[in-house]
Amino acid sequence: MTDHQRDREERRLSATGRAVTERGATVWLTGLPSAGKTTIAYELAGRLRTEGHRVEVLDGDEIREFLSSGLGFSREDRHTNVQRIGFVAELLASNGVKALVPVIAPYADSREAVRKRHHTESTGYLEIHVATPVEVCSVRDVKGLYARQAAGEISGLTGVDDPYEAPESPDLRIESHTQSVEESAAALHALLTERGLA
Repeated sequence: MTDHQRDREERRLSATGRAVTERGATVWLTGLPSAGKTTIAYELAGRLRTEGHRVEVLDGDEIREFLSSGLGFSREDRHTNVQRIGFVAELLASNGVKALVPVIAPYADSREAVRKRHHTESTGYLEIHVATPVEVCSVRDVKGLYARQAAGEISGLTGVDDPYEAPESPDLRIESHTQSVEESAAALHALLTERGLA
């Protein structure tokens, strides 16, 4: 056992010496801007907290502001941002927290690297594709990004003039445009329960 593995195992023990019984996991919600990722994550977080689970939502905008403020939106910077978030999520999840991550993460290889980190550490990981069509997202336009892109004020908008590589085999695909937020969160909760994580 390496020092790193030994340290992780020690952190899994409480101050009384008993193993932490809460099984953590990272739930990564990927999808286009305005797909509904964050709304679903907070709805699920509330439900899980009501049941007594420890939950953190790692909001992509907040991470950009506080952890990745020096990064731009090149492919390399986006990859670095996703890896930073993945590291924090795995750290939380390995300590019994449900880490809900509503982050676009447009590139499949970046998401796969995060999955592999979790697998290597034997930490639960679920990839959820919030598969809202770009036409619906552009109407919702929660942050006004689609309007700004259409007006020529910004470029590099994921799914419009910058790539988005949709997951081929996510653990769950949610079509938020055909069901309510509550229904979407319930489907995700059902998956967590099925996998022994809720």
